[in-house]
Amino acid sequence: MTMRRTYQMMIMAGLGLLQQACFVAREYEAPDIQLMNKLYRTDALPADSVSMASLSWRSLFTDQRLSAYIEAGLQNNLDIRIALQRLVAAEALMKQGKAGYFPSLQGKASLTHQELARNSQFGSFFDGAIEQFELSGSFSWEADIWGKIRSNRRASLASYLQQVETHKAVKTQLVAQIASSYYELLALDKQYNITRKTIENRQSSLETIRALKDAGSVSQVAVDQTAAQLYNSQALLIDLEKQIFRLENTLNYLIGQPGGALNRGDLDEQSLETELRLGVPALLLRNRPDVLASEYALVNSFELTNVARSSFYPTLLLTGTGGFQSLEFKEWIDSGSVFATLIGNLTQPIFNRRQLRTQLEVAKAGNEESLLTFEKTLLQAGQEVSNALYEYQAESRKYGFRQQEVAALRRAEEHSEALLKNGYATYLDLLTARQNALNAELNAIDNRLLQLQSVVELYRALGGGWQ
Repeated sequence: MTMRRTYQMMIMAGLGLLQQACFVAREYEAPDIQLMNKLYRTDALPADSVSMASLSWRSLFTDQRLSAYIEAGLQNNLDIRIALQRLVAAEALMKQGKAGYFPSLQGKASLTHQELARNSQFGSFFDGAIEQFELSGSFSWEADIWGKIRSNRRASLASYLQQVETHKAVKTQLVAQIASSYYELLALDKQYNITRKTIENRQSSLETIRALKDAGSVSQVAVDQTAAQLYNSQALLIDLEKQIFRLENTLNYLIGQPGGALNRGDLDEQSLETELRLGVPALLLRNRPDVLASEYALVNSFELTNVARSSFYPTLLLTGTGGFQSLEFKEWIDSGSVFATLIGNLTQPIFNRRQLRTQLEVAKAGNEESLLTFEKTLLQAGQEVSNALYEYQAESRKYGFRQQEVAALRRAEEHSEALLKNGYATYLDLLTARQNALNAELNAIDNRLLQLQSVVELYRALGGGWQ
């Protein structure tokens, strides 16, 4: 009779597996994003199937010092290491989700000593106390009839893949930050050198103008104006020193090391020789990590909706216990001490204070929120690509005018000096020309910096940097 019931339980479990034909969980389908082909606001480049994001950062950044800093940052940066630990945790949860199909198994060894009252039900049969020895094992297994376990496994896998892409996104952002900070540091170095050279020239000019004043050729006003320009340049030099100091600390922080001076190249030596290929907008779904992470979050919320829906259906749970149980230690491990229990439960929720319906409604709202977040992330990615490309094109056009402006103002400075010597201009004209020429040179350096940074930003916006 016992074996017959055992077979009946096994048949019930088998029927539960066969009922997966009634699977209620829905299959995930990628959303149809209508704005996909309108992400890039540009007609300047043809939409081909290749993107500059496929280029490794080692190929894009040719400055060996910068490459070394990026390599160090990817190894030591604390944000990278934090993201890596989150990835490890997500991997553990994914493994747990994969194990959902397996039964749980527990072992038990116990010794029970019980003092009985003489007037109790069992006290009259036993001499005041009983001892029981047990060595047993128990298991439980749930049949995945409605796909709840399968959906949980898919949700945990999507969560893990989301963390993988998040880790890549941190890498992409870090590479862009290090490169952008490095180029800014080179620009500050060049501005610092120009300003220091300007100070030397103005100190010499101040000595000259003082000599002219003593000779009666110019007034004290010219001396004061020359001195004021010198002091202005000296104050500017201090500001540049402060910016360099802070930026060195920032770059060291990104690299993951204490602050200090950094070895670096020259701004004029920098070039990002690469064809600015955007690729078709759909490539953002494969290249840009934050977009992929957002879609995996959508998959996760979709599968959790399946889990919530399956909770309305019956649960088939098979449990069993078996082992040795005896009142005498010497008979503990004996054929007469063997016991076994096998139970099959089919549980159908009827009334659960609306918890299941609330769980489903919350899951659906979360899924809709994830879909909107995915669309928002994709739209933001397209905006960043468009802005970076337009900025690069604008700064490239502007750089030519900046160079012409510097040349024109340097000529104006030379002509003003010549006119002053011949009595056809005032010293104020010369001072104004000198100040304008200095400002134009500093602006041209800023313009070159923005060119380099816009390429870095375009590379990041397209999803490059984690390769």
